[in-house]
Amino acid sequence: MDFDTQLLYGYDKIMLALMIFVIMLGMGASLRVEDFKAVIRKPRGVFIGFLSQFGLMPFIAFTLATVLNFHPAFAISLILIGCLPGGTTSNMFAYFSRGNVALSISMTTASTLMALIMMPLLLKLYTVKFTNQLTASMQATGSKAEFVIPTGNIISSLALVLVPVALGMIIRRKSRDWAKATEDTAGFVGIIVILYLIATAFIRHGKLFMQTPVEIYVGALGLGLMGFFFGYYFSRLFGMYPLFQRAISLETGIQNGPIAFAIILLSFQEPVQSQMLWLAILYSTFIVITSSIITLLYRKYGKFDWDVYRNTIIHNRLFGKDYITNYPKGFLPGRLVNDPSQDTEPAQKRK
Repeated sequence: MDFDTQLLYGYDKIMLALMIFVIMLGMGASLRVEDFKAVIRKPRGVFIGFLSQFGLMPFIAFTLATVLNFHPAFAISLILIGCLPGGTTSNMFAYFSRGNVALSISMTTASTLMALIMMPLLLKLYTVKFTNQLTASMQATGSKAEFVIPTGNIISSLALVLVPVALGMIIRRKSRDWAKATEDTAGFVGIIVILYLIATAFIRHGKLFMQTPVEIYVGALGLGLMGFFFGYYFSRLFGMYPLFQRAISLETGIQNGPIAFAIILLSFQEPVQSQMLWLAILYSTFIVITSSIITLLYRKYGKFDWDVYRNTIIHNRLFGKDYITNYPKGFLPGRLVNDPSQDTEPAQKRK
């Protein structure tokens, strides 16, 4: 695909930067110091989520880019998205899908911090082939330049993005009401960002939608879907229960789009910047749609184990944490027989 169009201009980037700031401020307002402590107290689920987030997703992105024969700039963008931490959007979807929200928040917290270390390493590992292709393309035109992933800029971008997250946590500590307002505003702004980027591209460069090859759409759509699928069954392989599987699945498939926009705008130059941004826009658009569908499915098929979980919590509140609910033989399906109602007390192991 010949991509010789500048997608955003100076004032667009300023507006987008302000929107990203608000979104990350809202993300911080949803976090507590206790969320970080929870990561340390119960690391197993977070560790499995870490393997899904930084093990499966970058590999899936690299595989898709290779199999679909992406242009190097689109390939690097897809891999960048695959290396991103999860966002607060996944926490919301985890809630509506009857997943473990505490685990989702813990994964978001841990992956956001670990991204400072993991993203540069993973990008260096998976993008060599594509950076070499870009270098060869540049040198074929007579240029002596080499295309290099700007690792330092990416780390700086991530660190910069974490500043409003820290400010949001301070707001939450000072005032729960202001934190809630900030979080709600950020959710609304997140939708506005996607709509703004799509509208801008459509109004100025409507032909892009028609010029974009089918494989680009397949890659942007497939990354999230494959993340959901592998996140679910990968966590199941490790013996996680349905409540956790749903949370890990959504956290794996939903990457932090605003961070992708920030990194691309702060770290890359034209014409590569617009190409990378275009794929990030497509991914962010599709992930909202696919996440909604997956959430509805999880909510429907997870109703039974969610009811068991809530029933146990009520019993423990009424009769104490050591109380064991003795269900009739055969009432609980195999996946829940030894499930302590998905992470409550050890005494709740089913007999």
